Amino acid sequence: MDTKQLKRISQYQWQIERHGKMHVPGIIFASEKIIRDMDEKVREQICNVAALPGITGASYAMPDAHWGYGFCIGGVAAFDPDRGGVISAGGVGFDIACGVRMLHTSLTSEDITPIAASLAETMLQRIPAGVGSTGKIHLRPSKLDEMLSGG
Repeated sequence: MDTKQLKRISQYQWQIERHGKMHVPGIIFASEKIIRDMDEKVREQICNVAALPGITGASYAMPDAHWGYGFCIGGVAAFDPDRGGVISAGGVGFDIACGVRMLHTSLTSEDITPIAASLAETMLQRIPAGVGSTGKIHLRPSKLDEMLSGG
């Protein structure tokens, strides 16, 4: 990435000034060497995220940033629903089949808080995560497509 298009804020913080349709600036946390090694698409995607409805603060990128499908991988952003904010699948990591899913439940935070630690531990043990991990369910390609589209 060309550092001439960035404003250096500190040793490890770089800013992309608001321009075009951006509502907020872009901020990258990285050393100069890491910034120079980043693909130009990272800057482009940071700017695209900064133009999304309801974004607050800034469109951020961490030192491991590389380009993804919408957000850059390593991108972080917060959105205010009262200002038209969005939830973006590209912002939560669908690009490597992270298995991000939503589930509506009648449970409240009062129901979860007392068992949160044991629930998190059980989920960690039972939900496959990471490259090459496998779970108890094995689907044929046709069933996998069905599951991905319908749950």
